Amino acid sequence: MSKITVKLGLEKEYTVNIGTDILKNTGEIIGAIHSPCRVAFITDFTVGTYYTNTVVDSLKDSGFEVYIFAYPAGESSKNMETYEKILEFLADNQITRSDLIVELGGGVAGDLAGFAAATYMRGIDYVQIPTSLLAMVDSSVGGKTSIDLESGKNLCGAFWQPISVICSVDTLETLDKKFFDDGVAEIIKYGMLGNEKILKILHSCVENHDNLHFALKPFLEEIVEEAINTKISYVKDDVLDTGRRQYLNFGHTIGHAIEHASRYAIPHGHAVAVGMCSMAKAGEALGITEEGTANKIKALVRECGLPTSTIISPKDLYNSALSDKKRRGENINLVFPISFGKCEIKSVKIDELLNIITLGVK
Repeated sequence: MSKITVKLGLEKEYTVNIGTDILKNTGEIIGAIHSPCRVAFITDFTVGTYYTNTVVDSLKDSGFEVYIFAYPAGESSKNMETYEKILEFLADNQITRSDLIVELGGGVAGDLAGFAAATYMRGIDYVQIPTSLLAMVDSSVGGKTSIDLESGKNLCGAFWQPISVICSVDTLETLDKKFFDDGVAEIIKYGMLGNEKILKILHSCVENHDNLHFALKPFLEEIVEEAINTKISYVKDDVLDTGRRQYLNFGHTIGHAIEHASRYAIPHGHAVAVGMCSMAKAGEALGITEEGTANKIKALVRECGLPTSTIISPKDLYNSALSDKKRRGENINLVFPISFGKCEIKSVKIDELLNIITLGVK
């Protein structure tokens, strides 16, 4: 098992534990940093079927008293209704500020449980146990928590860091291919932000194997570690997402718009994949991106089994993007690739956004 220490400015540091078959050690890992207490264990029905018993038994063996809350899997549960139910569950079971939330699942579970932890009694400790590739390489680290509103994705949330993250990569064996591919999109993003090792692994796997999922299996721990270290490098001095951390939004403005406009029928990673291709295409049309970069990104995305385009109209995407969190009044920060493996943030006027989206997706 490898460990990464996350140090984010004035925030308390915490450890990301990465390994295989380590869910059975959950109680031991958490017990080393938190005394036995009441634990609100939050997961979805799908993931819970596979791993709840292992995690809960480990917690109980280490002296924790566990209360379980489960909800229907999927982005459609990441809303005010589920969030409110979690808060009532915490109160009904007399969870206090000295107690703990432990979440098990993908990005939805992390966002829901993290936002509940950030706001219940003005903040209690929580632990992330991501079981999707996307959550392992991206959302489990950095402290962003949120729920969706009717107007857009992740519009209600808070920054709240976990006290520990436990990534057991064997849980990816039960992950649906569609959701595994979601994580690959975020891995591509980290490659485009300058992680050459990730790009080399991806290129090697797509060139030598037809089954990317199978080909990546021997590299999963390494890729998760590389992605997390890359994310930390962008987050450590910008926890509140006002500067350098915004590079991590490459592909996400159009990606979130695709998710919202499709009413989340298109999953996050698939939407981000299209968003990355679109920003490269628009960047070339505007003279921002080196010629040929869009085709290179598109080829890698396609080889990884992800979509490169959308049938959603530019106008619908524009309307969804107007609620994007990165908007600042009449300006919005967009991340363009400058070349393959290098990106830059550009502030553009909101009235230019429709043209940029059109150039990218037409």
